[in-house]
Amino acid sequence: MILNRALILGALALTTVMSPCRGDDIVADHVAHYGAEFYQSYGPSGQFIMEFDGDEELYVDLEKKETVWRLPIFSEFLSFDPQGALRNMAIAKHNLDIWMKRSNYSATTNEVPEVTVFLKSPVTLGQPNTLICLVDNIFPPVINITWLSNGHPVTDGVSETSFLSKDDHSFLKISYLTFLPSADDIYDCQVEHWGLDQPLLKHWEPEIPAPMSELTETVVCALGLAVGLVGIVVGTVLIIQGLRSGGASTRQGPL
Repeated sequence: MILNRALILGALALTTVMSPCRGDDIVADHVAHYGAEFYQSYGPSGQFIMEFDGDEELYVDLEKKETVWRLPIFSEFLSFDPQGALRNMAIAKHNLDIWMKRSNYSATTNEVPEVTVFLKSPVTLGQPNTLICLVDNIFPPVINITWLSNGHPVTDGVSETSFLSKDDHSFLKISYLTFLPSADDIYDCQVEHWGLDQPLLKHWEPEIPAPMSELTETVVCALGLAVGLVGIVVGTVLIIQGLRSGGASTRQGPL
């Protein structure tokens, strides 16, 4: 679905309810947000997640009313009842309705998202790898992230995180694309957001050194051979000079 700026010209308000942020004078080895949530009038929609050190542990599917773990193995060690999240979302919706009326249905400010594309590991053609599209400074948290291969949308091998909260109350989101690098394929991460005048494309293609031409190879070989010959000549001259110097000093007797 193409995002339409007109959808928020009426009223879009956002409430974010999170655990208290650590103060500047507190030093912590690990930081967890238990119950980071938001609810907004667009949709309407919302999100309830739990994070640890900035990584998503779980989110609650508000339509299916069930807990979804970021990694299935987490469910073997932890459990979470989604009913608590659903109650919190109902409270957030109630508060949002009050704040929208008090603010005279003022529209929120659209921030310009920042997009970065990079590889999970160094590229090797024909070996599986993962492209990562990190979208930062998202507000409001409504966005479309699409992968393109040679200009065509890609859905296989695509996954993404929920909206991850930040201390400044903006959000970031990460999209992943598992693929086989090929010299013939180029990829783009396309981002659509109300803070952008048009969809933003971040391009990626493998950097493959251009093969040397036959002339270049010949020149390189000739230079290498010339350097080798010069080295042999210089070495031979130095050896002969050394032998002559040694012989002259041996023939000299005492005064």
